[in-house]
Amino acid sequence: MTDTRGQGPSYETYNGPLPGERAGAQQPSGPYHPPQAYGAQAPAAGGGGQNTGAVRRPRTGARTTPRTRKARLRVAKADPWSVMKVSFLLSIALGICTIVAASVLWMVMDAMGVFSTVGGTISEATGSNESNGFDLQSFLSLPRVLMFTSVIAVIDVVLMTALATLGAFIYNLSAGFVGGVELTLAEDE
Repeated sequence: MTDTRGQGPSYETYNGPLPGERAGAQQPSGPYHPPQAYGAQAPAAGGGGQNTGAVRRPRTGARTTPRTRKARLRVAKADPWSVMKVSFLLSIALGICTIVAASVLWMVMDAMGVFSTVGGTISEATGSNESNGFDLQSFLSLPRVLMFTSVIAVIDVVLMTALATLGAFIYNLSAGFVGGVELTLAEDE
């Protein structure tokens, strides 16, 4: 690729104005002092050019703690697509927590001997001379409990996502009539 702009000035030897500066402005040699709003020689408000020597002094009763700013906002609309995505992820997290809690609870109850004790009582109560009765330990085995919990978790994910999305639609309809939920937000100190 070739440069078609031609020969330009060298940047090391350039003495012109920089971008954003005026061409004819001269730089002061000393430090910059901003203009004062209330100078020592400010004329009086209605005094026809008299110099009173007024100096601005700080107020003595000024507050030292910063004032907390507050804003009143209104939630006018909830985007159903956004609500669906968030509720889907939260319900998946809740489903995983349900499966983990069920497995931990089953392991604790098995370690305490709950299934063997209750299973022995149920098999004695339901058994007869030719059959042993109902076997609770085989019915409530860990794979069967986890499969049942997983089915419940999947149904929960579908229902929570659908209900949250439906809730967003209903909120948008009702917010059109009553204006939505009003929030008061305060700035953190």
